[in-house]
Amino acid sequence: METSTEAPTPEPAPDRTPEPAPDRTPESGPAPAAAPAVPAQATAAQATATSATAGQAGTAQAADGSAAGEAGGADVTAAGEEPAAGAGGADAGVAAPDGAPAGAVRAAVPPVSLSPSRAGDFMQCPLLYRFRVIDRLPEKPSEAATRGTLVHAVLERLFDAPAAERTPPRAKALIPGQWDRLRASRPELVELFADDADGERLARWLSEAERLVERWFTLEDPSRLEPAERELFVEAELASGLRLRGIIDRVDVAPTGEVRIVDYKTGKAPRPEYAEGALFQMKFYALVVWRLKKVVPRRLQLVYLGSGDVLTYDPVPADLERIERKLHALWEAIRLATETGDWRPRPTKLCGWCDHRAHCPEFGGTPPPYPLPLAPAAPPVQGRMGAD
Repeated sequence: METSTEAPTPEPAPDRTPEPAPDRTPESGPAPAAAPAVPAQATAAQATATSATAGQAGTAQAADGSAAGEAGGADVTAAGEEPAAGAGGADAGVAAPDGAPAGAVRAAVPPVSLSPSRAGDFMQCPLLYRFRVIDRLPEKPSEAATRGTLVHAVLERLFDAPAAERTPPRAKALIPGQWDRLRASRPELVELFADDADGERLARWLSEAERLVERWFTLEDPSRLEPAERELFVEAELASGLRLRGIIDRVDVAPTGEVRIVDYKTGKAPRPEYAEGALFQMKFYALVVWRLKKVVPRRLQLVYLGSGDVLTYDPVPADLERIERKLHALWEAIRLATETGDWRPRPTKLCGWCDHRAHCPEFGGTPPPYPLPLAPAAPPVQGRMGAD
């Protein structure tokens, strides 16, 4: 990795807690072609996985005291950076058959890896995970989520310019071109402003993207940063066989070798009681980097453009071991649900943002037929009869 001209230095934690965010991470298949090379596998001592069923997702969720799914899960849709699996995203856990044309219906296969986004889905609601990963139900694009994708693209591309030219006007000037590229790559985004004949709503939407980009300059100085990596795809396979994948917004490496992982959020920082949940995604990334590089990141940093907050956390190995145990428990619950077809809904206030209420039993709906084979039921245990 290259080095950063700015070392990760301590910063005061905000008085509000950020939300966990999606990671735009493909759940299966090869890494994107442009992804930097990383070690093939990590070797790690397998922690004892906590047995959990799909109906006990709340138990797995509480494995390390955090509530990632509750801590702003609405922002997974409202200000996320990845499309839902059914909306053309790559984070689906299934692959198209060899030789199939683009956009072809993909055969359902069991999930083979875990990303922060999908882990958050399962903790929020196991049935939501099924709809997104197994059934791949379509989801409508949202203005807030798409704006988050656009802002991320602008902040990534700004570092292509020389340090002295990384200014607010330069960043804002990138917005129209990045919006054109985004629409070209995701045709479904045409729906967002299809009824905006006079263009007023689009203009307001783009203005809000400009405000978010401008606020970033009050939180960080890009002229003093030379990121080692941007939009870094990382993947590690633990000794247990669990494969973890993610895309990190930015990696800074200080001249002393200390690593800082940075993630941009276009939403507002949630309340303090959700601090652990907010850091779930970042600890996930830190675990992957630790297993790959044998180095614990010095700093995890969440930059909230919606509220102007910066949340930092300095992990230690014990933190990452706890998150590893939690992920093993989650994966065991997902495995059991996949084999049994028992994906139970978990109603919360976040249901109001869900695109799948028409298929949810909690709202009188019926899930589609389960597309995967079910494991045969275990035969009942017969007791031995004693002598009369």
